[in-house]
Amino acid sequence: MPAGEPMMLNLPYRLRRKALLIRRPESPAARGRQGPFQQRRAQPWKAHMNGQDSNAVQRLIIVSNRLPVVFERDGGTLSWRHGSGGLVTALAPVLRDRGGMWIGWSGLSEESRPEVDATLLASSAATGYELSAVALSERELELYYHGFANEVLWPLFHDLQSLCNFQPDYWHAFNRVNRKFAEHVFSHTRRGDYIWIHDYHLIKVASELRAMGIKSPLGFFLHIPFPPPDIFMKMPWRFSILRALLSHDLVGFQTMRDKRNFIQCLRMLLKEIPVQSAGGFHVCSTEERAVTVGVFPISIDFKDFEERARRKEVSEAAWYIHEDLPRRQIVLGVDRLDYTKGIPYRLEAFRNALRRFPRLRKRITLVQVVVPSRTDIPKYNALKMEIERLVGEINGEFTRSGWVPIHYIFRHLKRTELLGYYRTAEIALITPVKDGMNLVAKEYCACSIEENGVLILSEFAGAAAQLHRHALVVNPYDVEGVAEALRDAFSMPYGERARRMRQLRASVRRYDIYRWVESFLGAAISRRLRDYPVIGEYIPRQDDDYGTSV
Repeated sequence: MPAGEPMMLNLPYRLRRKALLIRRPESPAARGRQGPFQQRRAQPWKAHMNGQDSNAVQRLIIVSNRLPVVFERDGGTLSWRHGSGGLVTALAPVLRDRGGMWIGWSGLSEESRPEVDATLLASSAATGYELSAVALSERELELYYHGFANEVLWPLFHDLQSLCNFQPDYWHAFNRVNRKFAEHVFSHTRRGDYIWIHDYHLIKVASELRAMGIKSPLGFFLHIPFPPPDIFMKMPWRFSILRALLSHDLVGFQTMRDKRNFIQCLRMLLKEIPVQSAGGFHVCSTEERAVTVGVFPISIDFKDFEERARRKEVSEAAWYIHEDLPRRQIVLGVDRLDYTKGIPYRLEAFRNALRRFPRLRKRITLVQVVVPSRTDIPKYNALKMEIERLVGEINGEFTRSGWVPIHYIFRHLKRTELLGYYRTAEIALITPVKDGMNLVAKEYCACSIEENGVLILSEFAGAAAQLHRHALVVNPYDVEGVAEALRDAFSMPYGERARRMRQLRASVRRYDIYRWVESFLGAAISRRLRDYPVIGEYIPRQDDDYGTSV
């Protein structure tokens, strides 16, 4: 397999047959509800975990911080609707096919618990699987979620340790809430369950479950990066976090870099635990279990994005956007308000491009979409003010009659509007300073159905490992280098644009969200890990750098 393509996705046939958990007998109505996951993998299989041959996996339990539904109140009545996002899209049909369960916080206060439980009980008929809510108080949410998860783990795992707030109260609350989640899972678990825990908020749930005596196989997927040892070492509770991860049977990361960082932390801090390589995996042997560590790059539902991008309402939205911005190329940035997204560096690079390359003036416009997030927290509000200051300065310096260089949007976009921007933008400028994957890059490729777009992508986005061959890869801290990439993207001939975008779209189409689910669940039961191809990664070379000739 060529370097740079995700591992574990192009599986041998004997492993692809094992891509679904054991199917239970289903009614004709259930067969009519089958989604694309089942249509692609109709073969049943039985999985035996941890050598327990009598304990076939029969049911999948998903555990995440939030449930995959959104609650709404209309006239005093609580109702729900399906949440959006690739994770929900991929996992819902798997759960529905075998009557599984999704456990998470409802998003509402603890006082709403009876009403939430009643609403979720009635929802099972519509979803085809059970939903179960963990109740959290406002105090727990403040210390566990806003505190430890977002003021310790989030900045630390994104290599921004100077922004960490290592408050002991945060840590204690984090343990209490993870224990509460574990108790909830424990009360709903039965023999034959496979429990798949998601992301950094719940990194200690497995260790709590093991302390309660759970023998079921446990999987964990980290959606954000994992830091190198010199940064991870800063955390006072580093040993506890590592041992918690070793409570799982399978631990999945987004990139080879993340997995390597984790293995290096283990070898440095827990030297007594043997770590062996097995193909693209590592196996860590504790006294209790053999923990498999692998790489599973997450993706999107390519087919869904492509089909939506072709709809009439999206085509019209794209047409109106370019009618408002005629005779120029549109550069698109779409980010949540967060310091990991590198928006100030991006704006400085855009200013540098306009100063150094005058021919771009009046011929290029940056549309920067910033989705509001946590503006009540001082550091996020300060980031918002810095972005708006830079936008004002750049527009003040370069605006001419009929042309404003930056169109700044600070709000949530409706889906049709977002897809319209994806489809009409000639250049996507995606330059996070650190990102687990960055699915915006893949969404842009899926929606570029005219195949005339250019993707400029940060080398520190997880997506760079897969997409670097046909994107323009940049160091987001290199303002001049990003400016030169903008110049090159603007000047790129149509033939080269089309060739690059065809390759990007083919890669994202092939390695979609369903392949991601299949690869993780396949690795969860496989005893022949060496059958999995080894993933490539992006490692910058000297001649890759922009601006090195200066």
